[in-house]
Amino acid sequence: MPPTTYGAVGGDSANGSGSGANGNGGGSPNGQGARAGGRGMHGAPSSSALSMASTLAADEPEESIMRRLLIGVVVGVFCGVAAWIYYSILELLLDLFWEKLPEGLIKAFPGIPSSLYWLWIPVTGMMFASMVGISIYFLGFPGDLGYTVNCVHELGYVPMGHAPSMIVSSQASILAGGSLGPEAPLVAICASIAGWVSMVLFGVSGRKRLRAHTLSGMACALAAFFGVPLGGSLFALEINHRLGFEYYEHAVVAVASGSTCLVVFRWLAGLAIAPIWNVTPAGGGEVGVGAEVGAELAHLGDSSAELVVIGLAFGLLGAGVAWVFATVHAAIGRSVGRLGLTGKDIPLSLIGGAFICFFAVLVPQSAFWGEFEMQTIATLGKAPLAHLWPAGGLTNFTIDTPLNLVILGIVKLLAISFTVHGGFRGGYIFPAMAAGAAFGRAVSLLLPVPPAIAVLCTAAGVTVAITRTVFATTIILTALSGEVNAASPVLAASLGAAFATFYMPFIGSQRAREDRFDAQIHYRTFEGTWDDSLPAAVAKDGSTNGGAPPPGDVEAGPAGARRSRLRDSSPASDVTVEPRESTPL
Repeated sequence: MPPTTYGAVGGDSANGSGSGANGNGGGSPNGQGARAGGRGMHGAPSSSALSMASTLAADEPEESIMRRLLIGVVVGVFCGVAAWIYYSILELLLDLFWEKLPEGLIKAFPGIPSSLYWLWIPVTGMMFASMVGISIYFLGFPGDLGYTVNCVHELGYVPMGHAPSMIVSSQASILAGGSLGPEAPLVAICASIAGWVSMVLFGVSGRKRLRAHTLSGMACALAAFFGVPLGGSLFALEINHRLGFEYYEHAVVAVASGSTCLVVFRWLAGLAIAPIWNVTPAGGGEVGVGAEVGAELAHLGDSSAELVVIGLAFGLLGAGVAWVFATVHAAIGRSVGRLGLTGKDIPLSLIGGAFICFFAVLVPQSAFWGEFEMQTIATLGKAPLAHLWPAGGLTNFTIDTPLNLVILGIVKLLAISFTVHGGFRGGYIFPAMAAGAAFGRAVSLLLPVPPAIAVLCTAAGVTVAITRTVFATTIILTALSGEVNAASPVLAASLGAAFATFYMPFIGSQRAREDRFDAQIHYRTFEGTWDDSLPAAVAKDGSTNGGAPPPGDVEAGPAGARRSRLRDSSPASDVTVEPRESTPL
């Protein structure tokens, strides 16, 4: 049979369809999608990187737990400093371009009519949008979340060569107002740092051993960014798979490393480790009424069986929203291909930037990554927007009615899709939460349900359907809202969304671990039913050549017993790996 191109795919990357639904795999620019008809984008590691991985895959004695812990702590310190530098630069530039410069311009030229203030949004947004395409064009492919996940599975580490492009392009993406956040870039950067520290400073070799430390680096990024060490670390473990975390033996060290990074980053940045949202009504009124933003509010009362069932219902609502988003996202990706824009970094970034600015001008709450906009949604617009200037855009759009909240949710999802397909770099965790929160808050105005349950559970449903992170999403939403009693309903929402969208893989490079066949059972829940987008070792007919396994240790079941290993020279003949312009670590 003809060679099968194996391309890892990911929903947060540019120029490809992010959803595996409806025959579109998503991924990295110019790569082959995982499904027939799918368009990926640079999803697989380079041939040289795979060759290096093959030399590192030799069986070696396991590291002692204390040595692994030592490396994890050192990785945490390095990643904490790196995250602080990234964060400091980003906050400095956000404050400069979205607050100080426009306000200084108004003071210098007081004659400028206020009716023209909204023009600052497209001027600034398009400037940074052009920088996204230019940086990728000159610095090379920066990677994305799907690529990072694929490297974890195939190489055990993330090549450092992508880091400069990722740093520049992701900062420009966020400064342009794009609906992607800094979490995915930090994951890629810290994963690269972890690989470098373990290989160069500690002489670690072997794919499985490197993978352990790479996972620690990913845990560092999310623990520091979210300020929730357990939730962030679990997110880094769960994001690699479609149902739970399968590299369980690395969990404790990864959490320890993430906790170390959290301490270093938060201490250097002077940030508190505390909830950042108030989502519960105070004094029986609407959320935030009679209280300043950030003031202590009454929390949700005791939970109940009824609230758990209601949480499940909102989780299914979020799953439905995610399914519609995935379908539309895939259609937009196909349109990009039909227009011949695939791989054209600068034109794509300009088109994506134009849509982002258009949405921000009309619906200003849709701009940026949604972490702080979540509070604005929960308070029905009473909390000011954190970054955008002018905060009202052109229309002074308000979100105090169910219809306007639904409009915001739709526009936010469209903004995410155009940000992704425009080649912008970033993560869609907070953007997905914000979109889900808008839909949930709209329902809470129509039905007698606690706003906290509606907001958090719908946010969980959308996020889990896209990222497959059941446990981490529950912990993060509960911690950041300070709503301990909402944990059971949010968990019900996450579980419902995970199972309802099991056959809708958005990040196509998520897969079962390759060294345990029992883990592959997750991908065969009905007799004779395989998802063709997965790198399964056993095809529908029981043979091993129907689905191209990744070039790693893949142990098939009895129907087609076989073990495929990393080759010392080139990948297997039935697996074609696209060359890459990047250089391995």
